[in-house]
Amino acid sequence: MSTITAAMVKELRDRTGAGMMECKKALTEVGGDIEAAIEWMRKQGMAKADKKAGRTAAEGMVVISVADDGKSAAMVEINSETDFVAKSEDFVQFANEVARIALKNAPADVDALLACKMASGEDMNTVRSALVAKIGENIQVRRFARIETTGVIGAYRHGERIGVLVDMAGGNAELAKDIAMHVAASRPVCVSEADVPAELVEKEREIFSEQAAQSGKPADIIAKMVEGRIKKYLAEVAMTGQPFVKDPDMTVGALLKKAGAEVKSFVRFEVGEGIEKQQTDFAAEVMAQVKGG
Repeated sequence: MSTITAAMVKELRDRTGAGMMECKKALTEVGGDIEAAIEWMRKQGMAKADKKAGRTAAEGMVVISVADDGKSAAMVEINSETDFVAKSEDFVQFANEVARIALKNAPADVDALLACKMASGEDMNTVRSALVAKIGENIQVRRFARIETTGVIGAYRHGERIGVLVDMAGGNAELAKDIAMHVAASRPVCVSEADVPAELVEKEREIFSEQAAQSGKPADIIAKMVEGRIKKYLAEVAMTGQPFVKDPDMTVGALLKKAGAEVKSFVRFEVGEGIEKQQTDFAAEVMAQVKGG
């Protein structure tokens, strides 16, 4: 059997649009013959799958898997094109297994996660491609987070679309879950005011300064106005300064202090955030098909 070179894999990728792992597997199966590899991929359903690889997958679900001892947890976002597919049994089963594998294997990144073996014995990306071919929609393992703690983990999922993991020192499981629920609802940027990225603060300062300058007030008054608005902004985006969702008369910081607890970190996933959905012009799409046909 001939050696599978990087150039061969690149050529097959260019011709099929398939992923590197699929191309390498196909070439290995047929002994390095490019044409035979393309035919093999079509037979396996990979070619069908890859025609859908460019379509926007902004629906889907967030899944959380927590270890039995409560000291580690993983959260994954798996995307599909439609909400209908995200609720299908095959999709849900795949997403839950991905979360369990992310927890068990602690992969370094998404590529490493996709290379992990699933219950079928095949690597995750192969199973994903087969699922795309079966369902007929683009499906992506978008991201995952995994945390380990010597304290308490708070895990909360709001429906299938929002998930939160919290790493907390002190307190108890009930408080950790309440904090996770708060993060889901209030969308803090970080734990405390000190953690707010400097570039975000400077961006807000510029905006507030421009707005205040239009008031025509003296410079010293403007400076005080800007600092007041910055202080308010920090309280809004930092978790500890936010009013606690279950008791708005108390800040999260005060709640934690009262319980002798401290949030070390949190991760919040919401399905599709940051993905730009494509707007389809159906009339143009039909016209393009007519012209092409």
